[in-house]
Amino acid sequence: MSKQKLALIGNGMAGVRCIEEILKIQPERFEVTVFGSEPHPNYDRIQLSNVLQGATTIDDITINDWNWYKENNITLFSGETVTNIDTTKQIIYSDANREVAYDRLILATGSIPFILPIKGADKKGVTAFRNIEDCEKMIEYSKNNKKAAVIGGGLLGLEAARGLLNLGMQVDVIHLSEYLMDRQLDPAAGKMLQRELESQGMNFYLGKQTQEVLGEIDVKGLRFSDGEEISADLVVMAVGIKPNVAMAKNSCIPVNRGIIVNDYMETRISNIFAVGECAEHREMVYGLVAPLYEQGKVLAKRICGLESKAYEGSVLSTKLKISGVDVFSAGEIFEDEQAKSIKEFNEWNGTYKKVMIRNGKISGAVLFGDTKESNTLLSMINKNADVSEYLNVGTSEPSVSLVTSMSNEEIICGCNGVTKGDIVTAIESNGLTSIEEVKGCTSASRSCGGCKPLVGDILELTLGADFSKSNQKESICTCTTLSRDEVVAEIREKNLTHTREVMNVLGWNTSDGCSKCKPALNYYLGMIHPVDYEDEKESRYVNERLHANIQKDGTFSVVPRMYGGVTNPDQLRKIANVADKYNVKLLKVTGGQRIDLFGVEKEDLPSVWADLDMPSGYAYGKTLRTVKTCVGENFCRFGTQDSIGLGIAMEKKFERVGTPHKVKMAVSACPRNCAESGIKDLGVVGVDGAWEIYIGGNGGTHLRAAELLCKVKTSDEVIEITGAYIQHYRETANYLERTSFWVERVGFDTIKEIIGDKQKRMELNQRLDEALSVLQEPWKEIIESNAIQTGLFQKVKIPAISNK
Repeated sequence: MSKQKLALIGNGMAGVRCIEEILKIQPERFEVTVFGSEPHPNYDRIQLSNVLQGATTIDDITINDWNWYKENNITLFSGETVTNIDTTKQIIYSDANREVAYDRLILATGSIPFILPIKGADKKGVTAFRNIEDCEKMIEYSKNNKKAAVIGGGLLGLEAARGLLNLGMQVDVIHLSEYLMDRQLDPAAGKMLQRELESQGMNFYLGKQTQEVLGEIDVKGLRFSDGEEISADLVVMAVGIKPNVAMAKNSCIPVNRGIIVNDYMETRISNIFAVGECAEHREMVYGLVAPLYEQGKVLAKRICGLESKAYEGSVLSTKLKISGVDVFSAGEIFEDEQAKSIKEFNEWNGTYKKVMIRNGKISGAVLFGDTKESNTLLSMINKNADVSEYLNVGTSEPSVSLVTSMSNEEIICGCNGVTKGDIVTAIESNGLTSIEEVKGCTSASRSCGGCKPLVGDILELTLGADFSKSNQKESICTCTTLSRDEVVAEIREKNLTHTREVMNVLGWNTSDGCSKCKPALNYYLGMIHPVDYEDEKESRYVNERLHANIQKDGTFSVVPRMYGGVTNPDQLRKIANVADKYNVKLLKVTGGQRIDLFGVEKEDLPSVWADLDMPSGYAYGKTLRTVKTCVGENFCRFGTQDSIGLGIAMEKKFERVGTPHKVKMAVSACPRNCAESGIKDLGVVGVDGAWEIYIGGNGGTHLRAAELLCKVKTSDEVIEITGAYIQHYRETANYLERTSFWVERVGFDTIKEIIGDKQKRMELNQRLDEALSVLQEPWKEIIESNAIQTGLFQKVKIPAISNK
């Protein structure tokens, strides 16, 4: 029997996901043809912001590569746009003069960005942010231009702004509303988000309407409706999207805002279906992935002739991380006379929670800064739970009880539309035993990773006694299935010596790796072979490669080392002279008791370092940043110990050694803790006749109090304990894992036991001393090398790899 001809117009996430579902149900029934306007295989559009920000590559976000189409006998016409459909003869016509007949046709043409109909919108330097081409355009512009304006303070606009900041541009965000993300957040959360993003370098013009793009041919700036003008070299319009229905309309397929469909995604034309952002269901057009995947599953069963539950619409929910800030919203987010709320606001921790209640039922939620409750709340919103259930949730087992009570239809992975039932079926059918295996089989947790805890809970629930927590490994990136520990073990066992060799020998599925694994491999190789390994500069992030921090205007900041926060008149005169000579824009005393010089041009960096004649403060590095100290016993009435002397000794001992992430230390001379030792990676507090050593603290977004590791009598013992602690962290932490997360993952008691073993402590210090023995002062090395200066500071453009 001949196969039916199934055609898909649109090679995006929704349409191809529907094809995947069809292949699962009836893999041999259809001869499949796909048209895609972009010259790329199917990719994850959600991850475009990570490509722009330099956190990943285009290869990393590809969902189905070219081989997938061949393996499934799918004919793909990429870079080809369908112009018309003869719905009577059932023939598709493309702009390549191609004619393709179909028996059944899926329209998944997605959406197109809305470009403001204002004067100058057609100028060179105006772009949307919707596809790979837009990403590439912005990256190219950032190489030779410094100032960008992003119109739109929604999710897309903020992600574009974050990416442009990472590319070294100064960024203004213009938004019509008085607060950010006004469709997903309430004013309180929106203002909190604004404050956080301003601290990262974004500048905002809120309540502003853009009237005109200024310039002759190229963009020069923007004019607002109130007459105010700002300068800009690049304008990114991220003001919304609209369903791409022009081709459907030309083909006389009924259209309102989107292509009109029923509960089974059928249009009003026989044998033609629509799914995704182009489809209008019950007067709703959905732009989030989870609803689109729900639609695709319903449509797949319909096309295959199977009975299926009708698609009745979706509760909109958004869970994301914007520039490091966790945000979640679902259902209703605004109060009225009938809808009330439960609110919690913690200004110190930077967290906010609002749970909406209508008629005694949970109807919506907004979370900012801490989204641990998001899955619980979404489940309650979906099942219209009584408010008493939410108020009592803290008295039950929170994780396993949640997945136990979930129906199989509830979405676990919103990014990829994977339900609890999908995961359970995959586990039972394929014998899956780990989160990584579930990710590979179902795509759950493949994108943002926020659903990993729930995936683990479902594994535990499904496998029961066969579940093994020790089997839950996470690969270091999508280039390999190997975990951090497996990669490190293989490097040691096979004596691998450089990143490309690791990739080749260990079977990386990408030839050049990615921006996530290259710096990690470079670190692991240097940690394992400290004496013989030659650091691969090209694998490092831009700030580490140039030994200075890039700022939003494309200039750099320079922080010379001031041991223990102590300086002298000679150093201060040098800093003042350099500031005058190089027109430094800002001199700032840092939280680590040093002076930061802002506004240094890249080509001036070596000269600035030479004139300062001070060592690098490593304000850019994955290493020891500072050892903050209080005045101590020599001057303070309350000081019981010489905090300055110990702090300087620690900083001189451990400076420059590479660590998985930045490390901050502090020494306080008494329990008054003026140096803030209680929130450092390692903090030391003086008490009568002794020193207390604390570990695992973090004063950042995820505030964590340090824990008391031990109490010792002498400064030498402090340095010995600190050295063992740092080396154990170096050898066992994941790359980019702060000590606060490492302590929680490895276990405080485990670390305490190892550091408390004198033999192990001695061995750890011996390995650390070996690593320290070969380190050079980086600024001095560059000053003395014309080749490095020419290569790094005169010719090479800054690569699109973000600094973490």
